[in-house]
Amino acid sequence: MHDMFNAKSVAVIGASETKGKIGYDIMKSLLNYYKGEIVPVNPKGGKIHGLPAYTSIKEHGPVDLAVITIPSHIIPATVEECGETGIKNIVVISAGFKEVDEEGAKLENQLVEISKKYGIKLVGPNCLGIMNTYNNMNASFSSDIAHKGKISFMTQSGAIMAAILDYADKKNIGFSRIVSLGNKAVINENDCMKDFMEDENTNVITAYLEGIVDGQGFIEASKKASKKKPVLVIKSGRTSKGSEAVSSHTGTIAGSDSAYEAAFSQCGIIRVNSLDELMDYSSALALSPLPKGNKIAIITNAGGPAIMTTDVAIRKGLELAQLTCETRQTLKDGLPETASVKNPVDVLGDASPERYAFALETILEDPNVDGVIYLVTPQSVTDAEGIAQVAIEHAKKSEKPILCSFFGGTSFEGAEKLLAEEQVPNYLYPKRAVKSMKKLYDYSIIKEQEYPKAPEFNVDKVTVKNIIEDAKEKGMHTLGLESFDILKAYGIPTVGTAITTTVEDTVKAAEEIGYPLVMKIVSPQISHKSDVGGIKLNLNNADEVRAAYEDMMENIPKKEPEATLEGVQLQKMLSGGTEVIIGMVQDPAFGPMLMFGLGGIYVEVLKDVKFAIAPVNDIEAEEMISGIKTHELLEGARGDNPKDVEAILDIILRISKLVTDFPEINEFEINPLMVFDEGEGALAVDMRLMLKEGKSSDLLQPSERSMKLKSSH
Repeated sequence: MHDMFNAKSVAVIGASETKGKIGYDIMKSLLNYYKGEIVPVNPKGGKIHGLPAYTSIKEHGPVDLAVITIPSHIIPATVEECGETGIKNIVVISAGFKEVDEEGAKLENQLVEISKKYGIKLVGPNCLGIMNTYNNMNASFSSDIAHKGKISFMTQSGAIMAAILDYADKKNIGFSRIVSLGNKAVINENDCMKDFMEDENTNVITAYLEGIVDGQGFIEASKKASKKKPVLVIKSGRTSKGSEAVSSHTGTIAGSDSAYEAAFSQCGIIRVNSLDELMDYSSALALSPLPKGNKIAIITNAGGPAIMTTDVAIRKGLELAQLTCETRQTLKDGLPETASVKNPVDVLGDASPERYAFALETILEDPNVDGVIYLVTPQSVTDAEGIAQVAIEHAKKSEKPILCSFFGGTSFEGAEKLLAEEQVPNYLYPKRAVKSMKKLYDYSIIKEQEYPKAPEFNVDKVTVKNIIEDAKEKGMHTLGLESFDILKAYGIPTVGTAITTTVEDTVKAAEEIGYPLVMKIVSPQISHKSDVGGIKLNLNNADEVRAAYEDMMENIPKKEPEATLEGVQLQKMLSGGTEVIIGMVQDPAFGPMLMFGLGGIYVEVLKDVKFAIAPVNDIEAEEMISGIKTHELLEGARGDNPKDVEAILDIILRISKLVTDFPEINEFEINPLMVFDEGEGALAVDMRLMLKEGKSSDLLQPSERSMKLKSSH
């Protein structure tokens, strides 16, 4: 997209001199700032805003960028004309495409095909346009161009773009590039991510997204980008429900937002929840050095706000720096006797700019301090502008971040304006300064993060392929205990089992396995066996086995008359292990999403689980295990023996490979996986697998699936 943003000539197709028309606004936006060639195109010809207008783009010839504002039904032909003329970059402002109706969707598909035909990079349709402040190109119908700065922003909402620009203007926050994505017919968030990553004028990448087109591509692009620059994203629609067509615990627990949360965490994205957070954090990241650690110092002229700031800092994962003896002595010698030289350092309500400067210089020299929260409240003698000037002078030369909070109103207007003009981050409330400092620290860790590849295993794909194809030929889409060979093919240990279909064979198998035993009903239609009496525990002799079998065959059909009973499974009773669950459900944007948690009440009631997008590497699998709230129970809490976490890790990685190798698996679950003491391994006790409807050849990869399938969770 480099040529698009650095266009030396821009054609406005649909240019107008009539106020109220978009073609008028686009022309004015360009004429107000842009120094390159501006080419109005209008069938009437003549002059528009004093410039000669061309009746068609062909009449003029190629330009670096065409901005189209004409009615939707004639846009495909116009894009075709642009392609024939040799134009490679187009922004379609006009609405009336897939956001409207089926006919609009057909028009949009035409734009996609024409763009492919001519190699056109097309932004939109149904968007506000684009900006590049470094060549003063405002190819949008926002009346004013943004301030020049180091933040680039992409958005799926034109209204959000307008709001951000208005807010940023007031706060003097600057941007490099801005893109209104609109319907994302051709150019999407992944293209912008790659472009912003390479733009020398972009230090921070920000985005407002409502959905993602190619989830796996997004993860790949974001991993690369976040190593170079901070990436901050607002993802809206967190509470919308996905499809109810799920049957596993994994599918039930996975909300519509789970995949985004997992993906963002895995690829180094800093997720934000609001526009003010987006501006707060991106300003700090664009304008401040990164801290080397999480230990901060607070300078204040009032005790109460300092205490509040301390509470927030601790809750957010920062620590108060332990000032050295030398620092405390220097402060004691230079500050009034009643000042506090512990952290927070209280320079008192009558503090002058000189006193603030002395405290700030002393604290910045302390090796234990990684960053400073510079807190000021309005007192009767407070020289707000002078104290702000101190922060400005030190922020420009300090290798440690200094985030200000001038915690007041009218009396601080001059100081706030001064800080904004000099590009020093300032926040009305101390809490916002602290949260921004935490994001600086978070990114210092993300920047050093490594992304190793998922491990490979020697597995038997042929066996799994045959089982799946056999099931499809029989019209089966749900596989259970009868498919334990899938686990064995991928090296996942399973408990010894026998599946039988008559009472005589069941008793015979029980004698061979040995007591005590567990009996489970085998039925593709029954997910939760215990709910219908489909699990019998502690069977200790042949009579109990016979009675359990007959009870299931008599009573389960009364509760589940539509279910097909294919027999029972016998397993040796296991003892001494801890139950965990490992599952997967296909996400429409990102593909296979893994889940891990403890079994029993922890998954049923507490929903204490961790998600990740497959394929996962060793680090991500370890984070799944350590990320649940109850992970200490696996490590040996309250004197209990630690469990075999390495065995869990290995099984998660093998399942990750299984569901990546076979995208036709829609849902998958081992529940429970029985984990024994450290070094003693783990055994899969029960499993359930659901296949997608349709032939294997019809199955879509994640990028295609995101466009054509509804949510599977």
